[in-house]
Amino acid sequence: MFCSLKYCIRTLSKPSVLTGVRNCSQFTEQNHSNFGKNGHFDIIIVGGGATGISLAGAIAKNPKLSEKKVLLLDASPSFKGYNENVYSNRVYSINHNTVELMKYIGAWDTIKSIRIRPVKQMQVWDACSDALITFNHDNFIGDVAYVVENDVLVHSILKELQPYNNITIRNDAKIDKVILEQDGSTYGKVQLASGEDFSAELLVGADGANSMVRKQMNANHFALSYNQMGLIATVELGECDDNFVAWQRFLPNSVIALLPLSENLSSIVWSTYAKHFKHLMQLDEADFIDAVNNAFLQKYEKNSVVEMAMGAVRTILNTNSSVVRQLPPQITGLYGKSRAGFPLGFGHASSYVGRGVALIGDAAHRIHPLAGMGLNLGFGDVKCLTETLAKATYNGFALNDLNHLCEYEQQRLKLNVPIMLGVHGLQQLYSTDLSPVVLARSIGLQITQQVPPLKKFFMQKAMG
Repeated sequence: MFCSLKYCIRTLSKPSVLTGVRNCSQFTEQNHSNFGKNGHFDIIIVGGGATGISLAGAIAKNPKLSEKKVLLLDASPSFKGYNENVYSNRVYSINHNTVELMKYIGAWDTIKSIRIRPVKQMQVWDACSDALITFNHDNFIGDVAYVVENDVLVHSILKELQPYNNITIRNDAKIDKVILEQDGSTYGKVQLASGEDFSAELLVGADGANSMVRKQMNANHFALSYNQMGLIATVELGECDDNFVAWQRFLPNSVIALLPLSENLSSIVWSTYAKHFKHLMQLDEADFIDAVNNAFLQKYEKNSVVEMAMGAVRTILNTNSSVVRQLPPQITGLYGKSRAGFPLGFGHASSYVGRGVALIGDAAHRIHPLAGMGLNLGFGDVKCLTETLAKATYNGFALNDLNHLCEYEQQRLKLNVPIMLGVHGLQQLYSTDLSPVVLARSIGLQITQQVPPLKKFFMQKAMG
């Protein structure tokens, strides 16, 4: 790990107090300071996705960091906002820790005022056996999670950034070079394809799984392709009294999930192998809808050995042999007529921090979407890094103090790694229909469902 005793030595330099810069708009010459060709900032965030802008929002809201000058570099064009009349394909399941971060930033009320769907219950079941598990609060008095569109989330966070003159967002900012802090240098630098360059006390890589910032750190990065694609689409439902349930079914060679969006709309995420993904994308709408309904309802031949063993487990646990299973609502159409996909993989950086640099979100870790934890882990990084930088500032240390950055790394590794390994293990368990594996995962699911303390533990982990 990078943060060995050799490197974790406190620096004695005091943090600089700088005046604010322009509001969240295109960068202009008025933003330039006397440092370097195009400007010096306290913090440069590379990456303008949900995690990047959330970090800018958390820094702006923190009283110990509120005077820090922050530049956020986003390679994408300026955000156009959400479409109030159309639901988008890209949605997230966010947990309670993420909700608390959104409240801290001030975005939660805006998110709720636009549209968000609470999840009252989750049902996960195996197509190759009768094993299932459900998650919900007693008498459904609380929400397990919330489903929100990316565009609504981004819009709500950016709205909160508008009043802050010390936060500058630069769009269409194609990064050409990242130069990290080295011996004899005080700041890291970022050079754009336009030739402009900026320096900062701390560079934060929020630039995704192919992070340029991470590559410049020379940190070991373990990456694994699942050779799968995630198919996403928004679908219309038939008669549905209460669309507050998230459904997930493990099929013999894929995983499909149905997340509630509104009373009559849901989002599907179908993780499957490339050949099957291509087939699903080429189907006409009617055949595609049939394929989705079949994925949730089709009965598969049960293995007699697995069934016998499951019967023994139910006897030991003193549970009924019959399994009470709800059926998801019937899907009747494809909303918006669009389907999209993205590659699935696993990735983890050996170090989240270095001299004057830190990683958050997918730049540090990438997991399979089957547990809906990817973005939530990234938001956990945002919260922890903000608190760590505030602590360093309060204690009189510079933002690039490696001792404090190492605290951030250690806290996040302790939380991220077990979840990542657990999700990876689930993906491996549910990527085959071999009898011994089906037996092992079915027994595990059944025991978790029937042992309240164990079930509560996993539910709390999922909910944050």
